[in-house]
Amino acid sequence: MDNNPNGQDPNPQTIVPSDGSNQAQTAASNDVGALFDQIAEKIIEQQEAIIGPIAVQQAQQVKELTIDWAQHDVDINGSPQIAIDELVEKYKELFGQIAVETCKEAVSRYLSQLPADQMPSSLK
Repeated sequence: MDNNPNGQDPNPQTIVPSDGSNQAQTAASNDVGALFDQIAEKIIEQQEAIIGPIAVQQAQQVKELTIDWAQHDVDINGSPQIAIDELVEKYKELFGQIAVETCKEAVSRYLSQLPADQMPSSLK
């Protein structure tokens, strides 16, 4: 006899793989995605400090980026490596290799957190 008036199990259970692999992969994927968003934001922020609003205008030309700069919010859609490489390339086209070095410096503290196989080639 069911004592629960709405017919739902009062103690629902979630079945989790014993090794936690799916959850771990999802969490790691989300963490890496957020890390790439932060990397893009820091690159734009550093370039803006040097060259002003043109830095944001250049970043907005990268199709993989969705930017709400008033909130300093940057989201990457698609391949994060391609997005970062294209972003760095935009600044390199304007100011040469010094722009690349500035980008690397701006995000140096984040790079050690990236898996080696996911490092954008422009930041190596």
